Order: sequence, then structure tokens, then C-alpha cells
Amino acid sequence: MAKVTKTEEEVRQQNMAEAVSKTEEFFKKYGNLLYGCVIAVLVIALAVLAYNRFILQPKKQQAMDQLVRAERWFNAGEYELALNGDSNDPGLEEIISQYGSKAPEAVYMYAGVAKLQTGAYEEAIDFLKKYNGKDPIMLARAQACIGDCYVELKDYATAVDYFTKAAKTTDNAFAAAYLMKAGIAAEAAGNKEQALSFYKEIKDQWGNAPEAMEIDKYINRIETAK
Repeated sequence: MAKVTKTEEEVRQQNMAEAVSKTEEFFKKYGNLLYGCVIAVLVIALAVLAYNRFILQPKKQQAMDQLVRAERWFNAGEYELALNGDSNDPGLEEIISQYGSKAPEAVYMYAGVAKLQTGAYEEAIDFLKKYNGKDPIMLARAQACIGDCYVELKDYATAVDYFTKAAKTTDNAFAAAYLMKAGIAAEAAGNKEQALSFYKEIKDQWGNAPEAMEIDKYINRIETAK
């Protein structure tokens, strides 16, 4: 009797049938578990969307709305009002307490600078360190304000660290102002060589900045004292 051989098409169809059979067997065995996982993922995704739309976004909007009045007080130099608010509108501290991370990033900058202006330096540092804005100019300002706080606390070495960090964060003429602060703080710490390096950096790299106009006076004072 002649041997019957399968064609390539028959082999392909047989392999396909076996694959379908195995898939059906797999779904019979694990189908409920898979469907449960899919449903769980969908429920979580819907819950996240609902939270963002109905809870997170409204709270962010509420925080922004309440920040308007405190921002006006801040810009007017009324720092106590900006921090504490009045009988009608909340201040920065209440907004932070009520909304936390849902409040705009700027609230930490405002609160930190207001605390600095009112002499609450430790509290100012805490607020300013929480500011994490993306704008390098504003971030550098926050770092420099932390440096100002440490100057007031007479921790000059730490102040130098923050002033130099601010100078590196912003790549514009503001860097000269921060380097000048760093130099003055370094001198207060007794590190005249470090101060001299900051003054020379202003002269060499930021010759058009206002701080460069009299920078030779600072350089000469240290060099002649050697």
C-alpha cells in the first residue's frame, strides 16, 4: 500500500488547529482570572481618571483661586497678611495646610520669601526648600533666598553653597548678583581666597553686569591685604 504524505497546507492547517485548541484550553483554565485582571485594571484606570477630574483638578483650581488675594498682598509688600490672611481670605500658610501638594508650586516661593522678610528664617528655609519650579530663574531665586536666610543665621559657609548653586542654576546676568552674595558671605566666613575667586569670576564672565562696575574694588581689597 502506498504511503500517504501530508501536503504543506495540511501540515499548516493541523498546526493551526492545535494552536487554536491549546488557546481554547488555556482560556478555559485561566479565562476567569484573565478577565478579572482586565476588569481590575480598567477599574483602577477609571478610578484614577475620576480622581483627577473630580477631586484633584477642582482642588488645584480652588487653591489657585484662593492664592490670588494672598499674591496681591505679597506683591504689595504686606507679608504678614500674605502669610496669615484676614477674616475673608486665607493666607499662604492656610492654603499650604489645606491643599498641600495640590497647591501651585509658587505658593512655597511666596511663603518662603514672606517668612524671610518677616525674620522667620528657619521657616523660610523650610518653605523655600519645598519649591521645585521648572523655571531656572525662579528656582535660582529660591536658592539665593535660602542663602540669604543662612546669612541672617550667620551660617556663612552654607549660605555660600546656596549662592553658588543659584549662580549655576541661572545662566544670565542674575548669576553675577548671586556670585557677589557668595563672595561677601565667603569673606564673612573668613575664606578670602574663595571670595576672591567669586569676584574674579564676575569680572571675567559677567563684565556687563552691574556688579562688575565696582568689582575691582573688592578684588584689590583682598589682594592688597595678602
